[in-house]
Amino acid sequence: MSETYDPPMTPLDVLHEDAQLIVVNKPSGLLSVPGRGEHLADCLLTRVQATFPQALLVHRLDRDTSGVMVFAQTPHAQRHLSMQFENRQTRKIYVARVWGRVEDKTGTVDLPLIVDWPNRPLQMVCHETGKAAVTDWRVVKHEGETTRMRLFPKTGRSHQLRVHMQALGHPILGDPFYADGAAQQFPRLMLHSEELRLKNPEGGVAMKFRAKADF
Repeated sequence: MSETYDPPMTPLDVLHEDAQLIVVNKPSGLLSVPGRGEHLADCLLTRVQATFPQALLVHRLDRDTSGVMVFAQTPHAQRHLSMQFENRQTRKIYVARVWGRVEDKTGTVDLPLIVDWPNRPLQMVCHETGKAAVTDWRVVKHEGETTRMRLFPKTGRSHQLRVHMQALGHPILGDPFYADGAAQQFPRLMLHSEELRLKNPEGGVAMKFRAKADF
């Protein structure tokens, strides 16, 4: 992560709003929640609350990841939505561009993860003490020396998709933590939360939200 925090000043992109929840398309480079220190105060949560003062946090995306993110309108909705994430009842689909040509069409990465304490916030694979982390993936197309993929996380560990793609030998383009050399020389992390499926806390109606990646 770069030392300077210079978040994009794009207007709030609201995908959906009802009495229970607000869904927005988070830009890359913006923190989900405030960081430590006044210079890290600007974040998606405070921007959403500027328009929807009652909005409550449900989950997070990494600073450099873009895409669909949901906020609750009430404490009841926050509890309900948080439980859906915790119990893996939500369905998340990400788009990523990775370094190299992934030859197989589909696959699964099943590698437990734990924080790499001396180098936090980095995460690492650890079969002894790591927490279970599973990602299904599918190749969309090859683009020169890179591959566009869809990623389907079955768990929600920190940096899961980034570490799993690195472990696959195909780090996500523009990743300041897990890519190096030419793979790192991209203007942004090429990881985007494209689709989120969940149930509305009021009545349990299944809902699907999508936002197209800008890369």
